[in-house]
Amino acid sequence: MTMTAAALGLAGVAAAFFLCERERFWINWVLWFLFLLTTGLGSLFLVALEHVVGARWSVPLRRVPETIAGLVPPMGGAALVGLLSLGTLYPWASAEGLRDPLVAGKSAWLNEPFFALRVAACVLLWTVSYAVLVRGSRRQDKTGDPRFNRRARRFAPLFMVILGLTVTVTAFDWISSLEPVWYSDIFGVYVFAGAFLAGLAATTLFTLHLREVGRLAGVGPDHLHNLGGFLFAFTVFWAYIGFAQYLLMWYANIPEEVFWYGERLHGAWGGMLLALALLHFLVPFLVLIPRDAKSRPRLLFGVSLLMLAMHWLDLYWMLFPSVAGAPLFGWPELAFALLFLSGGVWRVRRLMGRGEAMPVGDPFLREGLEFRL
Repeated sequence: MTMTAAALGLAGVAAAFFLCERERFWINWVLWFLFLLTTGLGSLFLVALEHVVGARWSVPLRRVPETIAGLVPPMGGAALVGLLSLGTLYPWASAEGLRDPLVAGKSAWLNEPFFALRVAACVLLWTVSYAVLVRGSRRQDKTGDPRFNRRARRFAPLFMVILGLTVTVTAFDWISSLEPVWYSDIFGVYVFAGAFLAGLAATTLFTLHLREVGRLAGVGPDHLHNLGGFLFAFTVFWAYIGFAQYLLMWYANIPEEVFWYGERLHGAWGGMLLALALLHFLVPFLVLIPRDAKSRPRLLFGVSLLMLAMHWLDLYWMLFPSVAGAPLFGWPELAFALLFLSGGVWRVRRLMGRGEAMPVGDPFLREGLEFRL
């Protein structure tokens, strides 16, 4: 079923390459690789966070975000392919765009060779981080070597720095430079908040699924409660950063800043922003307030699914107004969805099927299984 959907999606994407405008093809490509990449990076951040703080409760669940982080290497490859979109999507890559003095003034940063170098450096750093934090954990399943925990704990703070820098660069390069006059100092934090929330939501979904099929025996309501608590906290954090960015620009009313929101507050784009405010913040915030709600599987499943859908919509709302006057939802968008979603699910299921569903070689697994609030 997954492979059939992927094959249909691949055929549709190939057809879109020849039949659609180049802008539409490449903006879909950027949207979907960013969606899966940020979800994978958010999951890898969750893995690193456990090592940094020395958490025990999350050890039985750690293999789930480790597996979802497996999306990062192939999406790094998709980012390299996305370099072909520069001349089509990004005004600073054309001679006409450089006639704007504000754009020309940023040419030391926004030029094709340096852009490609930054993308390659980010992909390399993510791949090395994945190898250290995830492949080492899988090897520990066979060896039981406790030295992995010490190595991961030493490396995890460095990864936090790497992630902060690379997510910021990715946000500036792939998203905000679509309209290079615009800038926001906290845009990288906003994209990070969405990425971590997406990683949490994907981790919660796969944890619930594995529990349902009996592969996470010992993971109980208290573990789910902590996942629900993280979802609740970072829902608020995402909304806080998003509103703070808007409020500062509205108050300053600088033309180089407010035009970006002006494009996205009217017509159907304004409706999308309202949907984000309601479904990315208000609904999950209200639903997760009660203590019991954070450990109810069906409710967590619904909220997590909603979070992932809203993360996709958030990226769509940031990217598409740069190339289209109104939202585009047609067969090309459906083809990209089929290809990337089915490919992502296939990748995660394949990695999950390769080994244990828990890090069985971790010396703290028993302590994690005995966790109670």
